[in-house]
Amino acid sequence: MNAEGLKKLALQLGFDDARVASLDHFPTQEVFLQQFVDLGRHGSMHWMERRLKERSHPQNLWSDAKSALVVAANYASDKDVFDDLSDTSKAYLSVYARRRDYHDQLKKKLKQLATTMANSGCEVKVFVDTAPLMEKPLAQHAGIGWQGKHTNLVSRHFGSWLFLGVLLTSIDLQPDPPEEDHCGQCRSCMDICPTQAIPSPYQLDAQKCLAYLTIEYKGVIPQEFREPLGNRVFGCDDCLAICPWNKFAQQSTGEQAALHGRDLEELVQLSDAEFREMFRQTAIKRTGRDAFVRNVLVAIGNSGDQAYLKQVCRLLDDPAPVVRAHAVACLARLSRKHFDEEFIRRLPQEEDPLVLKEWGK
Repeated sequence: MNAEGLKKLALQLGFDDARVASLDHFPTQEVFLQQFVDLGRHGSMHWMERRLKERSHPQNLWSDAKSALVVAANYASDKDVFDDLSDTSKAYLSVYARRRDYHDQLKKKLKQLATTMANSGCEVKVFVDTAPLMEKPLAQHAGIGWQGKHTNLVSRHFGSWLFLGVLLTSIDLQPDPPEEDHCGQCRSCMDICPTQAIPSPYQLDAQKCLAYLTIEYKGVIPQEFREPLGNRVFGCDDCLAICPWNKFAQQSTGEQAALHGRDLEELVQLSDAEFREMFRQTAIKRTGRDAFVRNVLVAIGNSGDQAYLKQVCRLLDDPAPVVRAHAVACLARLSRKHFDEEFIRRLPQEEDPLVLKEWGK
């Protein structure tokens, strides 16, 4: 099957864009990745260090690969991100997570494409954000969009709201022309970042990024990032939502109403089983109940609403140290009186250093 036939089939399967990149002309990302790791901007994502060489070029991952078919699926919402961030009683879940897990959805369709190619004698491998592959530079090389100053992909047709998948093949396919950078002098994504996690254009410090801190990072969230977190309990979309190219975004389907505007009071009470059930078909499940409830506690602390005191105090006995630590921090913000009372009662039984630090010991 030729490139045009593959792209046509991809669109028929429901992808919103599909382009081809030649791997023989794909520039290595090794220097950029090494600098990123050397500066410690990958935070606790140590898997980036372990497979950096493979990640730097697709042919380091699979030496026989010649071409990449890059597919994109639009996930733009009809809801306003900044309106959602203004209601401190509601949990903000990142737009991409308010639907069935994109890993499963994209991979299913990509495997259909792969089967068609394999039946014609081609060797293929499918990737959806679960292997050491640089999808965004590949997408730019294939012409789907360009990496903006926030490091995410931007499309002239879909704005900032695209899932990406990649199908590597051992045959040469006619490539599409790469996309050019259209950011110009704009720096809206840099200026709006709540934690200034974009220190310079096209550079991201994950250690400061609220998406990283609420999803990938499993420890106690540093003090300086708690207030900027607001009501974001899973991810952050500020830099995506502010992009002027979103005026061309097209509303997508598949967003679940049940995952929009959930009450913080409900979410902070979730047990592990309840968390798994509520988010079982979404990307949210991967972060785990403990880190998720940790994020909800930060959001409750930011709300300043003492109506949550009962639930916060209950979590002072939670089995997970990271939850207890953030329950203490939340209590300190909501009521000094309750904090002092619980301090006397609970400090003698607490042994975990993370929790003791939040108690001030």
